[in-house]
Amino acid sequence: MEINLIRVKSAICRGSFLVLLFCLLPAGCRDIPRVEYDLKGKVVDVNRDRGQVTLEHEEIPGYMDAMTMPFNVREDWALSALSPGQWVEATLVVLQDRSWIENIRISGSESIAGLTETLPLPEPGDIVPDFGLLNQDNRPIHLHQYRGLPLLLTFIYTRCPLPDYCPLMSGNFAAIHHKLKFLPQSDKTPHLLTISFDTNFDTPSVLREYAARYMRPVRFDQWEFATGSPEEIREITGYFGLVYREESDQIVHSLVTALIDADGVLVRLYHGNQWRPDEILKDLEIETEGQ
Repeated sequence: MEINLIRVKSAICRGSFLVLLFCLLPAGCRDIPRVEYDLKGKVVDVNRDRGQVTLEHEEIPGYMDAMTMPFNVREDWALSALSPGQWVEATLVVLQDRSWIENIRISGSESIAGLTETLPLPEPGDIVPDFGLLNQDNRPIHLHQYRGLPLLLTFIYTRCPLPDYCPLMSGNFAAIHHKLKFLPQSDKTPHLLTISFDTNFDTPSVLREYAARYMRPVRFDQWEFATGSPEEIREITGYFGLVYREESDQIVHSLVTALIDADGVLVRLYHGNQWRPDEILKDLEIETEGQ
């Protein structure tokens, strides 16, 4: 009887250990909430290389107004079958910092104009013009003032609803900024610049508040946020090939990030949301081992 009791206690201890271990795993006791929405719309463009489809979709009640924007697609058959003008129904899945559509159903087609614009893009080695902007302190800035250090800039708008678009760009910049805090300052350390193309809503004060979500402590001498007049924003976004258009209460847009060297020469353009912070730090030749 005593031996059996010992075995029972041993089994309980092993079971408790397994439960504790399971709870420490990300997918165990801390499930990431998955939110699903019904999505209906027309196909505007299909980018098979990026695994994305641009939809002119109806309102998603409680989440997003009717607008036109790209969505990630995980079903290979859909990328092959979809074409501009088709009507589709799907499920939009939002999971922490990712989103995609699945359960895609195609129903009919109609010819509509596409969103994609073909713009001449700068090439690596081109000298970037001295664009003027307005920073979070309501002070005029110019790109040439950052000469002497690399400049890393990206484009966002603060009300962007999808987690793997503007919030991901800001999160990537936050990760770069965090890693740089633990490295010696050098001539390879970039200045970060986030530019909003929402000239109606993203005032300097809004940008200051937005910056505090991603930067602790706030160091605008290392990472600035800027906007500008509609004309200034059209000039700089047009140069870097960013496409955006206002629709209802949101903005349809592409994504682009630029790395400029200390002499104001374009090093590389990062299109879309597939790049990661370590990729840019590698391009800057910044060692981050152990960080």
